[in-house]
Amino acid sequence: MRRKLIVAGIAAVGALLLAACGGGGTSQKTAAPANTAAAPSTQTGATTTAKKYSSPPPMTIDVSKRYFATIKMDIGDIKLELFPKDAPMTVNNFVFLARQGYYDGVTFHRVIPGFVAQAGDPTGTGSGGPGYTIKDEVNARKFLDGTLGMAKTTAPNSAGSQWFIDYAPQPNLDGGYTAFGQLVAGRDVLDKIMPRDPATATTPGTRINTIEITEQ
Repeated sequence: MRRKLIVAGIAAVGALLLAACGGGGTSQKTAAPANTAAAPSTQTGATTTAKKYSSPPPMTIDVSKRYFATIKMDIGDIKLELFPKDAPMTVNNFVFLARQGYYDGVTFHRVIPGFVAQAGDPTGTGSGGPGYTIKDEVNARKFLDGTLGMAKTTAPNSAGSQWFIDYAPQPNLDGGYTAFGQLVAGRDVLDKIMPRDPATATTPGTRINTIEITEQ
């Protein structure tokens, strides 16, 4: 059964990881997320009101430091260590959006047990984003159980605000997507996230209260 779920997930890369948002505000339902970070405007989505930006954020993180992200939810917390040395622009983008409160109130809009839990879209549809895209930073990190990766469209350099956490190793994603973090606490909480298909769901997914960033 687990094998079927993973195979289904592989087939869903075109609809799940590849079903995110376009940077320019155009829905790309066969691809993955996009983000924004300059001159914010307001856009009302299905789950929350999100800022839109005209360009990616300037580099503000220190790659020599360690960064951690704690996803706080009513069901518990998930803590991830980020990889600034392996994916500096991606981590900088994620840290910026989290500190801006961009992910506050956002839901896990697409959750496939055995494959991934995907979030980062304020509209909750899989087609929303921050208004800009960032470059791919594919690296030597493998997609393991609990790996944090950026969703994107079928086009290169199309990631924005949407991201996913693996429920199991996903070698089919190695070398094609940016891995930029790893779960270090709260694996049991990951399993509590409500399964959801945004194409058929009638209720919102599991809600993120906020994402807290710490550095050492």
